[in-house]
Amino acid sequence: MAKEVEPSDAEKNIEIWKVRKLIKNLEAARGNGTSMISLIMPPKTQIPQYSKMLTDEYGTASNIKSRVNRQSVLSAITSTQQRLKLYNRVPTNGLVIYCGDVITADGKEKKMSIDFEPFKPINTSLYLCDNKFHTEALSELLESDSKFGFIVMDGNGALFGTLSGNTREVLHKFTVDLPKKHGRGGQSALRFSRLREEKRHNYVRKVAEVAVQNFITNDKVNVNGLILAGSADFKTELNGSDLFDNRLHAKVIKTVDVSYGGENGFNQAIELSAETLSNVKFVQEKKLLTQYFDEISMDSGKFCYGYDETLKALDLGACETVIVYENLDIQRMTLKNNDGEETIVHIKKGTPTEEYLIDKEGNELEVVDEIPLLEWLAEHYKDFGAQLEFVTDRSSEGAQFVQGFGGIGALLRYKVNFEQLVEESDDEYYDD
Repeated sequence: MAKEVEPSDAEKNIEIWKVRKLIKNLEAARGNGTSMISLIMPPKTQIPQYSKMLTDEYGTASNIKSRVNRQSVLSAITSTQQRLKLYNRVPTNGLVIYCGDVITADGKEKKMSIDFEPFKPINTSLYLCDNKFHTEALSELLESDSKFGFIVMDGNGALFGTLSGNTREVLHKFTVDLPKKHGRGGQSALRFSRLREEKRHNYVRKVAEVAVQNFITNDKVNVNGLILAGSADFKTELNGSDLFDNRLHAKVIKTVDVSYGGENGFNQAIELSAETLSNVKFVQEKKLLTQYFDEISMDSGKFCYGYDETLKALDLGACETVIVYENLDIQRMTLKNNDGEETIVHIKKGTPTEEYLIDKEGNELEVVDEIPLLEWLAEHYKDFGAQLEFVTDRSSEGAQFVQGFGGIGALLRYKVNFEQLVEESDDEYYDD
């Protein structure tokens, strides 16, 4: 079942990357006067109320004294109205529209119109005319909404809770009456000890069963990670117990010692595990790159690095997981010669492109399309049956991957002999 969860996680990461890139572009954009409109509609609102508001704004903007500013604002409002007409209703996650005249690097004005449904519900209502786009609400979307489960258990009872962002929720709690250790009993001391062990065992069993009820839905774990907390050694006992579901055991990211049980223990556990929770994405990234470096150290052949090898492996359908640095600065250019034949070249940003625009016969090539390689991968990775994972250079593994391996590589389904591929393509080229 885990196979079904992974693609959606990967897709979500790609959506987050796209929004982050969009925010960067929007924040850099500047316009003249107040001709840049930011409009955000939360889910379940009505299109007509916003259409009416824009019509009223159009009437108000007609009174702006400066002719240039007035025309820019009216033009932006008209563009926003046109975008709004494309929708019959506000999409499930809300609607975001940015329209306005943006000043380009060479001082010219360029129209910019963007409308999209965010990847998760946006609960902000916003309408602003300014000389910049307002992206604060989009930035909030990027804040992690990962849900983490907590099991707080001590000798008095157990509490099950979740934490998502800064919202904590108690799912279930129960108390328990366990016998304490004592030295009396004479000949019955062993029997008392056995009864005590049996009650402890039953308590651990109950906690394990309730954990399954709370943290597993439709045979899938519904939290990104589990934290076990407690004041005695119950948490360690639970973690090592055969009674604890294997799916949940795999999700345990930390065990913490707390001084209290119940809700106070829950709050203390959140404080003590804050750093771990913020590093979950970081940990997943390290795990992926460690797996990649393991393949290299074993020389299994089920890996590749550099855009050249990675794209060849993609074409062969050999890539299982493509790993890319999130700020990779390589452009993918499609060039066409006089006979209409297209070739694709990959150029590092900042590299002069003149030498690529002339073929071997000295004829000039036409640039048909130019797109960052990252964007192309984000759009097309599914066509090759691969998964796409973005990594940062903030961990030592990430930095090594970016500097030593060019920031792009892949884990392969089977071994690929790239040298042989090069020889074959050379034979084809020199065939005539």
